[in-house]
Amino acid sequence: MMSISIVDFLIGIPFGLFVENVGEWVMHRYILHGLGKRPGSLWSYHWHEHHRICRQNGMIDPGYNELPLRWNTQGKEVLFLVVVALVHAPLISLFPGYVSGMYAALAYYYYKHRKAHLEPAWAKTHLPWHWEHHMGNNPDANWCVTWNWFDRLMKTHVSRE
Repeated sequence: MMSISIVDFLIGIPFGLFVENVGEWVMHRYILHGLGKRPGSLWSYHWHEHHRICRQNGMIDPGYNELPLRWNTQGKEVLFLVVVALVHAPLISLFPGYVSGMYAALAYYYYKHRKAHLEPAWAKTHLPWHWEHHMGNNPDANWCVTWNWFDRLMKTHVSRE
């Protein structure tokens, strides 16, 4: 049996948080907005439904009021998060810190994204970059939701400040 040290967690957890943030950025920029802008694409729900609904409702997406069991934005998002979690499951015995960080970041992403689309005032204060992504003048920036680390690194962070 392999021994797990505190170093595994000290390095692995921050690495898992960072990799999830990179994944948010890549998925949002290239898949949800790249492929998602094409009508008929598997990913078109994001641009043609989620963004449209948010613009019409002042950031609110009413689909987040329900359990994520319907084939709407929230249901598709939860399915994708579960797939990411399952892909990482085989790594848990080798890199427990990394997987723990990844799982924590996935859960935190879902919590913050859902709350942002149910409580716009909260989003404007706590996730101003995500609020700006939906309600500002440039939906092709601010790709991260949970933290804007990778947007800042890639210089795709835009603010009204």
